[in-house]
Amino acid sequence: MKYLSQIWRSRDLRNKILFTIGALLVFRLTTQISIPGANLDAIRAIFQQNNLLGIFSALTGGSAENFSIVLMGVSPYINASIIVQLLTVIIPKLEALSKEGEQGQKRINKYTRWLTLPLAVLQSYGMIILLNSQSQIPIVDNITDPTVILPIMLTITTGTVFLMWLGEIITEKGIGNGISLIIFAGIISSIPQILAQNLYLGAADTSAFIPFVANILFTIIMLVVIVLVTEAERRIPITYAGHKTQIRQDQSRLPIKINQAGMIPIIFAVSLINFPGLIGQFMQRSANESIRSFGETLITSLTPDSALYLTLYFIFIVLFTYFYVSITFNPEKVSENIQKRGGYVPGIRPGSQTVEHIGGISQRLTLFGGTFLGLIAIAPVVLNQVFFGSSGANSVSNLISGAGMIIIVGVVLELVRQINAQLIMHDYDKLA
Repeated sequence: MKYLSQIWRSRDLRNKILFTIGALLVFRLTTQISIPGANLDAIRAIFQQNNLLGIFSALTGGSAENFSIVLMGVSPYINASIIVQLLTVIIPKLEALSKEGEQGQKRINKYTRWLTLPLAVLQSYGMIILLNSQSQIPIVDNITDPTVILPIMLTITTGTVFLMWLGEIITEKGIGNGISLIIFAGIISSIPQILAQNLYLGAADTSAFIPFVANILFTIIMLVVIVLVTEAERRIPITYAGHKTQIRQDQSRLPIKINQAGMIPIIFAVSLINFPGLIGQFMQRSANESIRSFGETLITSLTPDSALYLTLYFIFIVLFTYFYVSITFNPEKVSENIQKRGGYVPGIRPGSQTVEHIGGISQRLTLFGGTFLGLIAIAPVVLNQVFFGSSGANSVSNLISGAGMIIIVGVVLELVRQINAQLIMHDYDKLA
């Protein structure tokens, strides 16, 4: 209570939190505004039967199931961010921009926003056609008519651009990363519905009650483990020339997070692993029998609970962890900064040996962090299959997916850090 009262007494922090809550309420409101003329019963039936689309719906906060004006959520923006980060490694001009600090990052963000627009148009068309093709009853009548589909595409694209703008406004005037908070709100909003469904199943069938309780306990344990690993770090000792004794701890240690990549590899992997399944959904509607057969193979072999899906999901997470850390963490630059400040790692020569030492530690931590992320992502599915597969537990849904847990923990920890920093600034201003 004392902590909450401190937050409330800080006027700037209070206003930022209230602004953020208000913006997220606006986001939740937009997910409930359906596109006029859509058959909502037909689309909800699709999401109940299709696990791949169910994963997408969870990340968009239910906007897909409501066929809302923000049907795509912020997924086009996320995809644009992935593409730009990949191009940053390939194109020297973008790589130079990424090294120019805040101004360079602003230009890269500008390119990301512009790329989001055509991706939103293409993805809106693909999603509308996909959803309509999966339904026995047309979700939207006369979907092939340009005068029907173009206004719907324009509406959905505008919804994505609106959410992108809302996320940036939250980042600027609120607290926390706006895009991450929108994804966070979408995941959290699905928990009450899943909880109610599981409670209903537990009341109707006592065999489902034990798996339900086990899932809750498992979720709590996983969240605690994720917090511990996310906050854990490897501290490399640094000695500074001219000091016979060590100075303050934060100046004599180089901290490297065990989970350096955070939740980014999960988002990358989810986008990539679900793509073949969505392509297979399109192929099933082809007039060519070979294409239909290949589409069915893609769908059946890449269901979210299949061994192939889980294996590829795990591998993609580890690979994207290495890729993301290689972009964001540069041992050469770190070694150069240490040397400029007159520091060195005890027992290691400055220069190339220091780079190799720091790079080696980072590589080992990346392997551990990537493996940890991959295991967390697949753990809830494996738990249901191994422990409860034969006891009717498959009807009990996980409260939060592994990816959702990591996203929730990452966002909450970042919010706590920013709130604490704001409180320190508030106390400092009072003393000044």
